[in-house]
Amino acid sequence: MNGPDDARRDLDSVVISVELTLVSIIQGVALFFLTDNARLLLSRQHAETFIYIVAGLFVIFIFWSRAVIHTLTLIRWPLEFGHNFFYIACALGEAILFSRLNNPLAWFKLSATYAGIVWLLFIYDMRLIRVRVVESRDDSERALYRRAEADQLLNIWLLVPLLFLFNLACAFAIWRWPDLFIARSGHLWLISGQMILFIGYLIYTGRYFREIAPLVLRSRRSA
Repeated sequence: MNGPDDARRDLDSVVISVELTLVSIIQGVALFFLTDNARLLLSRQHAETFIYIVAGLFVIFIFWSRAVIHTLTLIRWPLEFGHNFFYIACALGEAILFSRLNNPLAWFKLSATYAGIVWLLFIYDMRLIRVRVVESRDDSERALYRRAEADQLLNIWLLVPLLFLFNLACAFAIWRWPDLFIARSGHLWLISGQMILFIGYLIYTGRYFREIAPLVLRSRRSA
C-alpha cells in the first residue's frame, strides 16, 4: 500500500499537471488574439505597429516563463484556486491589450492596468511562498523557498512597480502631448523603451532560473 508521502507526491504531480496545462491554454488563447490582430494590421500595411506586435510577444514570453518557474518551484497540493483565477484574469488582460496594437494611448493604459494585475498576483502569491517555507523539511527546500521569496519581494518592491510606473508615465505623456507622441510618431520611442524593459526582465528571469535549477533538483531528490 502507498503511504501518506506517496499519496502526497501523487497529488502534487496532478496539481502541477493542472497548473502547466492551464498556463499553456491561457497563453495559447493570448497568442491567438495577438496573431489575429497582428494579421489584420499588417495586411493593412500598418508597419509602425510591428514593434507593438513584438512587444506583445514579449508579454507572452514573460508570463509563460514566470508561470512555469513558479509551478516547478512552489506548486503543490492542494490546488490554489485564487492563484489560478489571477492567471485567468491576466490572460483576459493580455487579450484586451493585444486588441490595441494600433492605439498607443490605449496600449500604455492597458499595459499599466495589466502590470497592476500582475503586481497583485505577486503580492497574493507571497502567502503561498511563506507556507512553503514553513512546510520545508530540509536545508535544500529551505534554500529554494528563501530564494523564491527574495525574488518575489524584488518583483513586488522594484521590478513590477517599475513596469507599472513606466507604462503610466507613457500613457500620461501621450495624453498630455499628443502632437509629439502621436502626430510625430514619438510613441515609437516609448514602445522601444518598453521593449528594453521587457528584454531586461527576460534576461533577469533566465538568470534566476539558472540559479534555482540546482536547488529545485536537490529539493526533488530529498522529497
